Amino acid sequence: MDLTTIAFIGLAVITVGALGYALLYNSITNEKKSSQRIKNFQVDKKTKVKAQNKRIDEKTRRKARENALKNVEDQRATGKKATRIPLGAQIAQAGMSISVKKFYIVSAVLAALALVGSIIGGAPLHIAGGISFAAGLGLPRMFISLKRARRFKAFTLIFPNAIDIIVRGIRSGLPLNDCLRIIAQDSDEPVKSEFRKMIEATQMGIPVPEACERLYESIPTPETNFFSIVIAIQSQAGGNLSEALSGLSKVLRERRKMADKIKAFSTEAKTSAAIIGALPFVVALAVYFTTPGYLNALWETDSGHTVLMFIAVSMALGIGIMKKMINFKF
Repeated sequence: MDLTTIAFIGLAVITVGALGYALLYNSITNEKKSSQRIKNFQVDKKTKVKAQNKRIDEKTRRKARENALKNVEDQRATGKKATRIPLGAQIAQAGMSISVKKFYIVSAVLAALALVGSIIGGAPLHIAGGISFAAGLGLPRMFISLKRARRFKAFTLIFPNAIDIIVRGIRSGLPLNDCLRIIAQDSDEPVKSEFRKMIEATQMGIPVPEACERLYESIPTPETNFFSIVIAIQSQAGGNLSEALSGLSKVLRERRKMADKIKAFSTEAKTSAAIIGALPFVVALAVYFTTPGYLNALWETDSGHTVLMFIAVSMALGIGIMKKMINFKF
């Protein structure tokens, strides 16, 4: 077979192949499009299934968070059996180590000293009894109430910084217990002592949410309430704890700013109320020093004692009303 015949056969094969490809081009193209369409459909189906599963997981997690929040609120509501806080709990919340028995002993001593001092000062027996009752029952409890309020205020000022420490620690990879331990070691009082109690509770086997619940019992403020609810929800429903605590820290700082604004706006009203409340006592002292015998009837006669009692009740009622009007809760 010569070279011309081979070339002719090769050319014929190429021509037949080209004609076949031209005739079958449409079917080949359609088959490729069909296979690509089927492949794209399968990919889209997988993507849709993944997105649907993701939505289902997010919905389930949201529902779990709502249920956890409802359970925490129900437990918090059922746990409040009595609105009045026991005396021992008030002493502990004030940061004092005195026992209830010693507190009553100190109150009795103050009442006895007030009674003896009033009688020596020449006050009638019923007036001396009233002064003794106020000194024995009112002053110690007022001292505890003021100390407790100051401790709560100091805790509220430092608490957002402690939450920021937890957020930074979690984002850097530390577990929650280590973050709490850092606060218990390096923070200021009273946050330091309260978190130390939490660490001691967790070392005894108590879960962290329950330890946070004890923090709320020790410092019953809205800030600790929010913190214990966030920890309880995250432990039950999961999620990003650092983001939740970061948002809580921002909320607490905004609450503090609002409290400062309210305090600034109500300063004028508080000053006016203080002047109005002190004015009768100032006038009475001025009258007593300028004309000493003018007010003797109030101390020496029964009708004067009745007038003094009425004045005391009226002043207490008026001061209480003004206090309610100028103190804002949010």
